[in-house]
Amino acid sequence: MADQRQFYVPAESLRDMEDIQQKIRHRADFQTSGPRLSAALAVDGSYVVERVRDGLPSVLYGFAQAAAAYLNLAILETQRAERFVDPYEIERAVNTALVTLDLPVAGAYTREGVDIKTSWREAIDQLFRTKKIEVNRLNQTLLELLFLLHGAPGEPAITVPVNCPTEDCSKDVRVPSAGLKCDTCETWLFPTDVLRISEEVSEEGSNQSALGRLMSVVELLVLVGLATLLWEQSRQELLPATLFIVDGPLAMYGPPAKLRGRALDYFQKMSSTTPGAAPFVCGIEKTGVMVDYARQLARHNVLKPGDLLVCDEDIIARVTNASNARAYGKETYWGRKFVYRALDGRVIVPTVMPPHGAPYDAHGGQPDPKDYPTLASILDVVDRTGSSMYADGIIPVAAAHGKAAFPIGVGTDVLRLVATTRLGLDRASYGSNVVR
Repeated sequence: MADQRQFYVPAESLRDMEDIQQKIRHRADFQTSGPRLSAALAVDGSYVVERVRDGLPSVLYGFAQAAAAYLNLAILETQRAERFVDPYEIERAVNTALVTLDLPVAGAYTREGVDIKTSWREAIDQLFRTKKIEVNRLNQTLLELLFLLHGAPGEPAITVPVNCPTEDCSKDVRVPSAGLKCDTCETWLFPTDVLRISEEVSEEGSNQSALGRLMSVVELLVLVGLATLLWEQSRQELLPATLFIVDGPLAMYGPPAKLRGRALDYFQKMSSTTPGAAPFVCGIEKTGVMVDYARQLARHNVLKPGDLLVCDEDIIARVTNASNARAYGKETYWGRKFVYRALDGRVIVPTVMPPHGAPYDAHGGQPDPKDYPTLASILDVVDRTGSSMYADGIIPVAAAHGKAAFPIGVGTDVLRLVATTRLGLDRASYGSNVVR
């Protein structure tokens, strides 16, 4: 029946090719200034919700994790000249780290007498206080990184603005890391309430969307922690030589979307205190309407190897079918989308952060590539790190994904066992009405 329905799909309706070709720039127009980047650090996350036991189908437990993979491009490129790739050298070129979180997402609560929203608020606060990102000299909790993001590099905020979860109560209450009571209703406010993730939580359903929001926040905090580590320890050497890559766009969606502005402000402050164009930060989208559209352009050879499509208001209107394309992304994106066809034919949709101003705003933002001095170096790394592990892949993201992905099959059974143990639902308590 779906095949017989008539829909408008922008990716299948390539029209006015001449207009599109006028928005294409060639790779030769973007030359890197200074040395080529020698390292790439990719951040990726994944999450899964598991049913604890068939006898308790409403009890769901969530796992989320974010991984960082550091790739030494110099070691990687030594293998280009070899007839056969040396697995040991590839292993030596990649270093990874992982932070994991788990919490009951539905049907189970942190304690008796609280609803699911309060349970989530308490669980997230506890996780952010205890979970750390530990890489070399970086040893900070997620909560510390959250306050850092609300401040400036080297200067974490003292408080964060929190809306009281009680309906029609106080807004933008300045909450310190210890938390405090709301002056109006005396509800205890956690600093992690600034994320507003509990707003997407409901008593019915799996709450997977809220868990996905939590994972996205953790990915951003991992990026903030690692970039700040290089900013503090090696601002003159390693930071200007490293590309930071987020798997997905530089964007924040849903209730935590205000972190978009925090991230843009934070990294632009870092840029103003770093030599050259650093930090080099981009997101790489693997799916979505822009990716579909880009692949159609490549399939019809409108976009040739080495071509960059400038995604201005007109292109956005074509792809999103929106009537107000000028304001696209202004509430969610802290990087600007481009479409690039790598020299080996791969199609990549990077989002790149401008050093000044907003990538998108009510007036169309900054679509011109000249406003993105890091773009040339980013495209250079894309060309140098092609991967066949997935369609249009790049090696740093593939390495981070391999670390962050949850295993299927036996791995799922292990997660279920962990969830059962964490909730105290052992066989001895099966059939009991009490969840410990």
